[in-house]
Amino acid sequence: MRSKKTVLIRLFLSTLYLSAFTFGGGYVIVTLMKKKFVDQYHWIEEDEMLDLIAIAQSAPGAIAVNGAIVVGYKLAGLLGTLVAIIATILPPFFIISVISLFYSAFQNNLIVSRMLEGMQAGVAAVIASVVYEMGRGIIHGKNAGSITIMAGAFLAACVFQINVIYIILVCGVIGVIRTKLSGKEAAK
Repeated sequence: MRSKKTVLIRLFLSTLYLSAFTFGGGYVIVTLMKKKFVDQYHWIEEDEMLDLIAIAQSAPGAIAVNGAIVVGYKLAGLLGTLVAIIATILPPFFIISVISLFYSAFQNNLIVSRMLEGMQAGVAAVIASVVYEMGRGIIHGKNAGSITIMAGAFLAACVFQINVIYIILVCGVIGVIRTKLSGKEAAK
């Protein structure tokens, strides 16, 4: 079994790396977290990754930090949580601090503007990849209830423009009800 110190060092370096090289917001980091935590290190299972995303999205704060908290806690308790938070916060804190010093010099720079536009296109592709992988996991499970919830949440957000907070709350309530009902069926 790996020592706790080794796990903490690997957790720190992994979350620091993910945070330092993820541009475009929370959903971009989801694919990278899956590759690192599920595929490479096997710290969590793919089903746990979907749960992690649900928790990270529904909790207040950045998805990257919330996801790191969950993984850190699972691996090393409160100390793992603290290590993951620090490693996840350091890169953006440093980068934003440096950018703020030079912002006025670059705000009207054509090259910087075009670079940011290009990054937006790349981020959109990564987010589409995340949606595909998460949706594929739900559809592959062939659970009609989960597929219906996913389709309903999509329609509520994209067609009816319902606030995402309400969608998350309703989906959480549906999940609790489904869990309670499946518990009663198992008890029979």
